Amino acid sequence: MNRRDFIRTSVGAGLLVSAYPRSLFARLRAQGRGGTMFDKIWDAHVVANLGGETDLLQVDRCIGGSPTQVMRLVREGVELRNPEIFYNVPDHTVSTSPDRYDDPSLGWGWQPYEELADEMRDLGFTKAFGQSDPRFGIMHIVGPETGLSQPGMVLCAGDSHTCTHGAMGLISWGGENSENILRTGTVIRRRPRTMRVNIVGTLGPGIRAKDVILRTIARLGTDSGTGYAVEYAGPVVRALSQEARFSICNLAVEMASPTGMVSPDDTTYEYLAGREFAPSARYWDQALAFWRTLPTDDDAVFDREETIDMTGVEPQVTWGINPEHAIGIGERIPDPDRAPANKRATYRQAIEYSRLTPGEPILGTPIDEVFIGSCVESRISDLRAAAAVVEGRRVASNITSAWVVPGSNAVKAQAEAEGLDRVFTDAGFEWRESGCSKCYGSNGDYVEPGHRCVSNSNRNYIGRQGRDTNTMLASTTTVAASAIAGRIADVRTFL
Repeated sequence: MNRRDFIRTSVGAGLLVSAYPRSLFARLRAQGRGGTMFDKIWDAHVVANLGGETDLLQVDRCIGGSPTQVMRLVREGVELRNPEIFYNVPDHTVSTSPDRYDDPSLGWGWQPYEELADEMRDLGFTKAFGQSDPRFGIMHIVGPETGLSQPGMVLCAGDSHTCTHGAMGLISWGGENSENILRTGTVIRRRPRTMRVNIVGTLGPGIRAKDVILRTIARLGTDSGTGYAVEYAGPVVRALSQEARFSICNLAVEMASPTGMVSPDDTTYEYLAGREFAPSARYWDQALAFWRTLPTDDDAVFDREETIDMTGVEPQVTWGINPEHAIGIGERIPDPDRAPANKRATYRQAIEYSRLTPGEPILGTPIDEVFIGSCVESRISDLRAAAAVVEGRRVASNITSAWVVPGSNAVKAQAEAEGLDRVFTDAGFEWRESGCSKCYGSNGDYVEPGHRCVSNSNRNYIGRQGRDTNTMLASTTTVAASAIAGRIADVRTFL
């Protein structure tokens, strides 16, 4: 079977891979040197070099958040290449209210998306998931859990947190115009440099992947990944579950890298096996043999290496207006006058906006709302961990809103089958439908003006969750513990 026939046949089986790496990786091999995972995948997808470091790349998956752009192209008579590589999940603009199917005024309404999804499927776009589809959810949850995201791929989308999918051992980035990909099946991209972040040490009780990545960003800075594709490696990462690895890669863009990756291993393959769009049994061994060639070779050289030791790290909480403003639960709000000179202006702006006092402990900071959801930590393992914290307890009386938003309809169904929804509602949380919800704040789901929310989402920018709101980022379990305490709490005292 030649390459073209293999790709054509394997698409139907849920497997789409390109030729074995050539170009740079081939040259490295000829020189007796190993390659990074990024080099291998990138070179496998080069259709043409356009000069210098700019290449035309084949795209294996394209995610769309709204079907309207696709339907416009179809109605204009534009020939679209490979509709099977495209999947559509309108996650950002939907309400997560339990009444969303009965009230079309919620969010941006659900019925138009349902009708468009039906129309897209009729036109050959088989992976268009309307809100009532059991596969609907946040696109960065849905892709991996359905097997659409696979090792060795190039995956693009408009949303910046597309870097999440890199935890499967693929290259992914956001900010891409899906119209160009739909027209050509390719994208023009400048090759970034490579950086490896080695995460070492031992994680203490109550420390989750969200704490690991917040600590990493606090150490390296929100601009540290500029111009790099980042691979997260080291014993801490290797020991994480696949779902926890998604949380790590999700925040790669918060250190200014559009691409975050983890080399695939047995944890990855076991997670993927049997999922709807994963390679079928007929192709599994062939796919696995290819995937095992992808991990970074021991003698590969990165353009930059960083090592972060997680020994003794506490649960992390942000105090300011970007994810770099994260400190341990036992630390105090920093003094802008003692900050590095190049960060003082941002620190002062953050202190003013957050209405916090330098020198005060972050532990015990009063809060008004809590949010558990988003593409960072709303998978079934995250909800199980949060439920273990709140079971048998009650949300504090001063908390005006405590939401749990599953990352997908599949996660919601699994949680309900396990009784997790009842654990949350018995504790005083509101159990919602799946979607981006308060992380995005422009879908009818938002934090009330003047309120402070502790959230397990990925951004604490000014106004991110609504006008005149303060967001404090933390792990799912820290959020759960804080809901019970009515203030920022140390989850370790709840375990």
